[in-house]
Amino acid sequence: MKNRLRELRAARRWSQTDLADRLEVSRQTVYAIEAGRYDPSLPLAFKIAAIFAEPIEALFFPDENTDNTP
Repeated sequence: MKNRLRELRAARRWSQTDLADRLEVSRQTVYAIEAGRYDPSLPLAFKIAAIFAEPIEALFFPDENTDNTP
């Protein structure tokens, strides 16, 4: 899953540690989400959306290389 987390964090001049503290997760978790290596749980995604005052679908979107066909 792709996301805009790094872009939004940088616009606020927050480090990964700053964001991690706000989310109550580790800096490594923030790094993994930004790198697309970890998809956040739904509660964490809602928390991220609330911090950036954006809807979840404006922050996270499917990777074009992923086949989402049922």
